[in-house]
Order: sequence, then C-alpha cells, then structure tokens
Amino acid sequence: MKFFVINGPNLNMLGEREPNIYGKTTYNGLVGEIQEAAKSMGVSVTVFQSNSEGQIIDTIQKLKDFDGVIINAGGYTHTSVAIRDALLASRLPVVEVHLSNIFSREEFRRKSFISDIAVGVICGFGVTGYRLGLEALRDHLVKRDE
Repeated sequence: MKFFVINGPNLNMLGEREPNIYGKTTYNGLVGEIQEAAKSMGVSVTVFQSNSEGQIIDTIQKLKDFDGVIINAGGYTHTSVAIRDALLASRLPVVEVHLSNIFSREEFRRKSFISDIAVGVICGFGVTGYRLGLEALRDHLVKRDE
C-alpha cells in the first residue's frame, strides 16, 4: 500500500509555533515519526508540505499511483472548497488529521470542508494522530478489499 501525507500551511513551523497547542516536535521530527510508523506497518509513505493552496491542489491531482491520502490541511481545513474538490476528484480514501482538538478551539476551527468526505477524522492526539491515521487508512483499505 502506498499512502500520501499532505501537510498544509504553517506545519513547517512545528516546534516553534504555539508549542502549547501543537507540541514541541519539529516538522522534521514529525516526518521521521510518520516514516517510522509506515515502515513498522509495512506500508509506503510519501510526505509533502506546502503553505500554498494551489500547490496542494496540484499535488492532489497527481496522486493516481497512491492508495490513500492522510491530510492535515491546517488553516485550509476551514476555508478551502478547492482542496475538498481536488480530494473528491482523486477518488482516493482520505483520513483527516489534526494535531490539536479543533472542536475544543475557536468556533471557526470547528468547521471542516474535508470531514464529511473523509473515511475518518483524528484530532487532538498530537503527532500520534498521524500513526493512528496510517493504521486507520490501512485497516479501511484491507476491509474494503475483503
């Protein structure tokens, strides 16, 4: 199985930006943890980050060789119909991940344009959420193909 992990705006600032909310793990540390988790599960993973909505959309449109997507769209979660549309067009199963619990934060963060098209949403568990997302996506694909 081949998974693609998309990280949106400001995730490159992990470890520096609001560590009381997002934790102290750096972005490179997050990528390492994702790669290690994927290896232990026997799945392949490619990790991508961009602060640009257009670059995220262009990347989603090229994911034809992947089995599923894990996305933390950052602030675009709450604003981007275009990312939602690209994910729908990809026809790939999507797991939405957030480091913080978006439902316990500001009102505007409680609306996601991705949640209702995702097979699941994981939020509030910090970097562990990515490992949970990988496991959930793998299990979803195995059950789907049974």
